[in-house]
Amino acid sequence: MWVYEKKLQYPVRVSKCDPRMARLLLEQYGGADGELAAALRYMNQRYAIPDKIIGLLTDISTEEFAHLEMIATMVYKLTKDLSIEQLKVAGLDDYYVSHDRALFYTNASGVPWTAAYIQAKGDPIADLYEDIAAEEKARATYQWLIDMTDDVDLQDSLKFLREREVVHSLRFREAVEILKSEQGAKKVF
Repeated sequence: MWVYEKKLQYPVRVSKCDPRMARLLLEQYGGADGELAAALRYMNQRYAIPDKIIGLLTDISTEEFAHLEMIATMVYKLTKDLSIEQLKVAGLDDYYVSHDRALFYTNASGVPWTAAYIQAKGDPIADLYEDIAAEEKARATYQWLIDMTDDVDLQDSLKFLREREVVHSLRFREAVEILKSEQGAKKVF
């Protein structure tokens, strides 16, 4: 169903180790408005949506998994050469005790990911509005992450992700309009 190229959707570069920023990025890894929640939300919703919109949800869900891979790469690069003392200072000691350096789906506060973060109502328009809100919250979070770092290389990758959230929101808005126009159309049998 998919073709996987062994490269990131967009290059991820970081200028320095920054465990504080790595901890903050976990919000987009395993947080309520993060990439995992988005990917699973859209992949699941596609089974109760009109055929015209299925491809859109599949495409965006797949791209969200690519974004998850980018976030994981950022966290890895920001922490790979850190000492235990540096992890402690950054407040990642609890994380380290539970997971060592393995990535685990938590938010920036260390709360594990939960399926309660995602929604599927079964009403296509309600679900698409949920998706628009999810994309706008992710866009806002990316902006706040950009504001939290002075690493221009990291900012570049985060800006790419922020802009993709804008595109996804626009695509979901278009899908809502398609479905609304069909609701009012006369059906002749």
